Amino acid sequence: MTDQLKTRREREKQARYEAILDAAEAVFSDKGYERTSMDDIARRASLSRALLYVYFRDKSAIQHGITLRAGANLRERMEKAAAIAGTGLEKAAAIGRAYYEFYREEPEYFHALTQANVTASDADETQVSQMHCSEAAIMELMVATIRRGLADGSLNRERIRDPMETALYLRGALHGVIMGCGKEIEGAFSAFPSEALIEHTMAMLMSSIASQS
Repeated sequence: MTDQLKTRREREKQARYEAILDAAEAVFSDKGYERTSMDDIARRASLSRALLYVYFRDKSAIQHGITLRAGANLRERMEKAAAIAGTGLEKAAAIGRAYYEFYREEPEYFHALTQANVTASDADETQVSQMHCSEAAIMELMVATIRRGLADGSLNRERIRDPMETALYLRGALHGVIMGCGKEIEGAFSAFPSEALIEHTMAMLMSSIASQS
């Protein structure tokens, strides 16, 4: 097989893989995950059931593929947001807002990532490795941003003992507030508009790590 033919077949295989995920996302949205069958996905993707199983062993494997796509989407958003911001502090704020926008604009992807740890036991070794790599890339971006802020003086060296520790704190705190905003029951969160609460949270988080000079 020539290199050119091999490359073309790899592109065709990747295109079919993505088409299956597109079809699965559409059917999951219409019918819900539990009520969707592999036959439903095959029909939406215009593929035979046998060919579908060549790419994915079962429905959970397809869901893990969607989770990987969600992680890539989030990482790209965060990278773009950080790239156009200035200081480390400004980059950290931009990443946080990108995370909230991801939640608002891609709720299904947000849910997939939130459930990733719960469903990881069903994934194969390759998918688990890919998910870990995706998560690691996001954390590396946050850690690099914090290190940038320490270097440029926009972040407080006395309060930040370890960049990874601070990255986990920022992400965990913001995620918790976002999850609270998404609750459809009356409670403390319902008393505040989501946008205003997120802005307040961001302001508080940034002030907690910002340089005092």
